[in-house]
Amino acid sequence: MTATGVRAHARIVARADGRGGTALPVLDGDGPLALRRTRAAGGEARVMVVGAMSGPLGGDRLALTASVAEGARLHVGSAAATIALPGQTKGEARYDVRLDVADGAELHWLPEQLISAGGSDLYVTTRVELATGARLVLREEQVLGRAGEQPGRLTSRLTVRVAGRPVLDQELSCGPGAPGGWDGPAVLAGHRAVGQLVVVRPEFADRPPEAQVLGECAALIPLAGPAALVSAVAPDALRLRRLLGEAQALLAE
Repeated sequence: MTATGVRAHARIVARADGRGGTALPVLDGDGPLALRRTRAAGGEARVMVVGAMSGPLGGDRLALTASVAEGARLHVGSAAATIALPGQTKGEARYDVRLDVADGAELHWLPEQLISAGGSDLYVTTRVELATGARLVLREEQVLGRAGEQPGRLTSRLTVRVAGRPVLDQELSCGPGAPGGWDGPAVLAGHRAVGQLVVVRPEFADRPPEAQVLGECAALIPLAGPAALVSAVAPDALRLRRLLGEAQALLAE
């Protein structure tokens, strides 16, 4: 920890163990990002991110990288929601996630919600690099403010590349100081929970899912590659999770 906030970097490396399972030769938590291996399911290794400290707070610089080698399967979740807080140090906090998935590997990245508490200022980036035959299920959920609270400033950028080619690059900024219109009908329309689900499967290259509206507040969109995006808004975290869960089940069919 420094006078300008916490600096922390957690790392996960998953590799096939040669026996039909997945080994974790690197599972290195740091600062507020503690990593715990949980019970495996079949050949899939499972890791839980556990918040060891409050945060991210103003001025913090947090990073988490995960690398999934050929033939490995990894599922990453979190024990609780992440809450961005203002802290004593002024200035923006950053949380950078980098995910690399090799050919023939699979990653399920399914953390709990990120909550932007009043007075906070967080910039979060998620960058995903996939080989041609990689598989991915990635869910992001953001909640603007706790119950009865105005949100902080939250900017989130998500980029996904397959075989070096971009299939998704989007950024959303909400809260005080964000560009005008973020709460208007073209973006959140007054909702306080927003999320996206990205599914990458090699078979989508030949048989992409059909674009469709999912209820009143979600849409499924095939991307320019073996991938699909579901974007959703909802009044609260519970209904957002329900929308994205239904979309995930639909894409798994």
